[in-house]
Amino acid sequence: MAFTLALGAKAPSFSLPATDGRTCRLEDFKDARVLAVFFTCNHCPYVLGSDEVTRRTAETFRPRGVVFVGINSNSAATHPEDDFPSMVRRMAEQKFPWVYLRDESQNVARAYGALRTPHFYVFDRDRSLVYTGRGVDNPREASKMTVNDLENALADQLAGRPVRVPLTNPIGCNVKWLGKDAHWMPPDACDLVPKK
Repeated sequence: MAFTLALGAKAPSFSLPATDGRTCRLEDFKDARVLAVFFTCNHCPYVLGSDEVTRRTAETFRPRGVVFVGINSNSAATHPEDDFPSMVRRMAEQKFPWVYLRDESQNVARAYGALRTPHFYVFDRDRSLVYTGRGVDNPREASKMTVNDLENALADQLAGRPVRVPLTNPIGCNVKWLGKDAHWMPPDACDLVPKK
């Protein structure tokens, strides 16, 4: 069994602190027509390179009932700039259109099978997984991207069509696991889409 959540799987529950002072649970987003959960952080160049594209996608689809939830699971022991106070500061500065949650224990990252930052999961109204993988094909230099897989998945889901490409490999830095080398991946993690 692959490390990451399989297509069709239900969204794992969570209860995590948000940068706005709330504790957020999966059920808090029950009214969302589509839920986009993504694993992100404060420092990764792939996150920083694509944050504004993600912002535009979130703002485009928010009026249509799509809610975005960002989760930072990175170990602050590996990257101190990923600690919760730094998350609070970043949200105050950037005012991203999503809630930003801290997964200190990394249990939520393990439940979802987060591989990289960023790594996106799109769930339908029943909270079944319909898309997982990258946001765009060049997140580090988003100005050079040629496809926005996240946007395509959201558009397909909202139109009632099958998602045209439901599975892609996330592109970015690997999640920084507590007590592990910065480049460590779980032994049962693998690329989602085999290389041709």
